[in-house]
Formats: sequence, structure tokens, C-alpha cells
Amino acid sequence: MKTLKITLLITLSIILFMTLFSFLSNSETVTPNQSLYDIEIKGIDGEILDLNQYKGKKILFVNVASKCGFTKQYDGLQELSSKYFDKLVVIGLPCNQFGGQEPGEASEIKSFCRLNFGVDFPLTEKIAVKGADKHPLYQWLTEKEKNAKMDSSVKWNFQKYLVDEEGRLIDVFYSITKPMSSKITSLL
Repeated sequence: MKTLKITLLITLSIILFMTLFSFLSNSETVTPNQSLYDIEIKGIDGEILDLNQYKGKKILFVNVASKCGFTKQYDGLQELSSKYFDKLVVIGLPCNQFGGQEPGEASEIKSFCRLNFGVDFPLTEKIAVKGADKHPLYQWLTEKEKNAKMDSSVKWNFQKYLVDEEGRLIDVFYSITKPMSSKITSLL
């Protein structure tokens, strides 16, 4: 009788532990409340840049600046865009929040990128990537509650966010990671 009570107590403890573990594991799973493809952003010329057109391809979002020590990464971004055009879209998002390194107007930014680096990948309007005015795209990219993957913060210009073919965040790469780094290309 005593053995039966002990066995029953152990069995109930295991069931309780498994139920609690299952509940805790499931409670940490976050489902995004907005699809990446529903976020509206304007292109550098002021037209809506419909992210839906990129479904089925990976997207590399990069906050860019014309007067930054990392500005030469435009060459690598263009190379990445050209080499993997069939499976990747690079999108440059001008931002002036880090050292005032993107002071230009849209036409100046576009001209600078095309003339100096031959950029032909999409560029967007100038946006905020942090703070109270953070663009909804960067809210999605940096908040686990929205992207269901991770929280992050944008540390400097040329930070990169890679999204998969179905619009799920894969990873973030800081400015020091060059566009053609195997850290990025191995995921393509």
C-alpha cells in the first residue's frame, strides 16, 4: 500500500511538472500581430514601396547614411544585391539619427548612391530607426512582440536585418559585418 502511494505521488508529480513545463514553454511563444508585408513605407521618390512584391525572396533591410565610416559598404550591398538578385532584395533605409550622417534630401541621397556606388537596389524615404518616432518597419524588426523572434536595438548606421521568404526575421548583423560576409551569404 505504501509503495502504491509513493508511486502515485511520483506519477502525479511528473504529470504536474510536465504540464507546468509545457505551459511555460508555450507562454514564451509569441505570435506577431502584424505581417511584415502589411507595413507601409515610401520609396525614396515618395511612392509606396509595396513589400508584398518581395514575397518569396529574402530581404536585407539596412539603415544607411552617406557620411558614415561604413558608407563604403554600399559597394558590398550592391554586390550582394547583384549576385543574389534571384533570391534576395536589399533595401536601403536612409537614417539621420546617428551623428547626423545622412543630412541630405531624398534627391541628394539617391544621386549620391547611384553616382558613387552604382546603387540600383530600392531606397526608401528617410526614416527613424529608434526612439519615439521609430518607423513601424523598425518597430517590427526590433521588437519580439511584433517579429516573434527577438528584441534588438539599432546601434549605428549600416546595421542589417535579414528576413526570410515568408517575412520572418532570421537575424540581425551589426555595422561591422560586411554585406558579403559569410555570416550573411551562408543564409542565402
